[in-house]
Amino acid sequence: MHRHHHAHKQADEVVLFTQEFWDERYRSADRIWSGNANPHLVDVTTELSPATALDVGCGEGADVVWLASRGWQVTGVDISRVALDRAAAQATAAGSQIADRITLQQADLLSWGPEPLRYDLVSAQFIHLPRLELEALHRRLAAAVRPGGTLLIVGHHPSDLETTIGRPNLPELMFTAEQVAAVLDPQDWEIEATAPPRQVTDPEGRSITIRDAVLRAVRRR
Repeated sequence: MHRHHHAHKQADEVVLFTQEFWDERYRSADRIWSGNANPHLVDVTTELSPATALDVGCGEGADVVWLASRGWQVTGVDISRVALDRAAAQATAAGSQIADRITLQQADLLSWGPEPLRYDLVSAQFIHLPRLELEALHRRLAAAVRPGGTLLIVGHHPSDLETTIGRPNLPELMFTAEQVAAVLDPQDWEIEATAPPRQVTDPEGRSITIRDAVLRAVRRR
């Protein structure tokens, strides 16, 4: 019985990483996300000079448009065509000066990898995959960062499951910043792994504190 349950759970998890799942998720509402840039991205980039950026799992394009509006040349990648169409519409609405700095690409993050040493900033916000696949993705994203460039990976911290925020009960898909850091060579990277608190409202309307897993690393060479 346990083995059957485990196999069923694995099958359910596989569905979470398909284009069909995410297209349907985006079609379920006119907008899924807030439309605001992710706060950790905003914090990190205020200290950086605009250059080339890669936003992995770009969704409806809030981070892509925000970066482009500040002078970055941005490539946004997502598995969902519905999400990318919305991102393109957001870019167009922001005006040609911003839209011209944006390139959007559909890709399956389980197999896709960016060009090595290509970007000054690589950002992946709240991408959750099975552990081995996630580590492989993080290695590919790290390889895409130029010397002097920044890798920013943010995710749901496992401690969220101890709160009333209502995350799916999939602890194996959550991670700490220290787990992300483990795929990087500390000789090649200046690494900062943190779990900063954040105030949010849970489904019952209560104000609670959750933590994000935040890995910020600068490539030395």
